[in-house]
Amino acid sequence: MPQNRSAPSVRPITDTDVPTAVDTLARAFADYPFTRHVIAADGHEERIRRYQELCLTRIGMVYGRVWVADEGRAVAVWAVPGRDPSPVLAELGPVLTELGGDRAAASESADTAMAPYRPEEPGWFLETAATAPEAQRKGLGSAVLIPGIQEAERAGYPAFLETSSEANVRFYERLGFRVTADVRLPHDGPRTWCMRRDPEAVRRCRAAG
Repeated sequence: MPQNRSAPSVRPITDTDVPTAVDTLARAFADYPFTRHVIAADGHEERIRRYQELCLTRIGMVYGRVWVADEGRAVAVWAVPGRDPSPVLAELGPVLTELGGDRAAASESADTAMAPYRPEEPGWFLETAATAPEAQRKGLGSAVLIPGIQEAERAGYPAFLETSSEANVRFYERLGFRVTADVRLPHDGPRTWCMRRDPEAVRRCRAAG
């Protein structure tokens, strides 16, 4: 009989995980529809790498929560209620705009198009998540997301995310998320879905109602 595969080990990120986690994120988003749309094509992969590094180290690790599996070959970065990254976002604004390059207008229009569908109430928001190609199909992707989902659940908060991959929609639905908006971004942008996962108590009330 085949042996049972042990559950992936997931833990909060440490400084030593950062290089591998950045590499994982950079490779995962190098050809992702949304980042192709909002970040310039010239030097695209290096732009993506720098963008993900800033989001991870300056925003996620300081103002949010980050978990890794397999020493960073899977990573999930969450924004959490009560921690406002506005000061660092203002500081990084010019750098992020420069990384966008000639796609700055597309990025701004995408943000405007998505704004009406974004939540107004407090909740956990999945800023970025990825699994390295060589580490896929081992359960790492779902495993690295579960701690954030569970913490949001325990605190009574909904969890939110946006994705421009239809395959991702199906993946997140298996984790209890549901689609709340399906948006075609302007300027020939990709189809992008907003998704939400309510705490169990809210889901029970909705089902009973």
